[in-house]
Amino acid sequence: MCVLGPSGRMGRAVLEAARARDELRIAAAVDRPDAAGLGAQVAEGVVATSDLAAGLGACDVYIDFSSPASTREAAQAAARLRRAAVIGTTGLAAADEAAIAELARVAPVVFAANFSLGVNLVLGLVRQAARALGPEWDAEVVETHHRAKRDAPSGTALMIARAIAAGHGVDYDQVKRHARDGDVGPRPRGEIGVAAVRGGDVVGEHTAYFFGAAERLEISHRATSRAIFATGALRAAAWVTAQPPGRYDMLDVLGLQ
Repeated sequence: MCVLGPSGRMGRAVLEAARARDELRIAAAVDRPDAAGLGAQVAEGVVATSDLAAGLGACDVYIDFSSPASTREAAQAAARLRRAAVIGTTGLAAADEAAIAELARVAPVVFAANFSLGVNLVLGLVRQAARALGPEWDAEVVETHHRAKRDAPSGTALMIARAIAAGHGVDYDQVKRHARDGDVGPRPRGEIGVAAVRGGDVVGEHTAYFFGAAERLEISHRATSRAIFATGALRAAAWVTAQPPGRYDMLDVLGLQ
């Protein structure tokens, strides 16, 4: 297994979680050329380098929670080597998504905005609630993350909002509202709103609200440690190497699809 971005928050969490697992071995760790941790030992006999080709060549699966540009570069290199991947980078542009799609044509890829078991159960509950309640109940998603998070709304919030849209049987892009400012008028029936809050060191909190007449339903998930995401990513890494080429998510890994 190769870990990309070992000096980042999630990279460090993956390395820490991997130490407690016997079925996975860290074979390489690749960081950006200007990373402070280059040359540091990240596992027994493994030091962090900036040599992406060598890192991918030494493994059968890589885990990537880096940046959109790094994720695109890694996917392009992995496609040439037909390496399996577990990707959790968010804030991707169309070109980044295209690189992942090309990799999935020749290798198995688990791509998810959130690797938490709890969050993936929330997705199923939210879709079921939206299907049962219908668009007559106003649906909103509120997410909170630490001050350093760059993308908004978060990838997880978008997953939840899209699950609501799926429950309603509509195209999310036709009903979404990611910001409200000024006189926006009454809330349209069927609109799905997403609001982002940033501050402090919050790991991640997400709540799906369904507002009905005289009652309200809330489905929430709160993460207090990045270890839950790392544990999920490692579970995905152990699973994906036995799969045929294609794009998968955590519901596939957990058998909940």
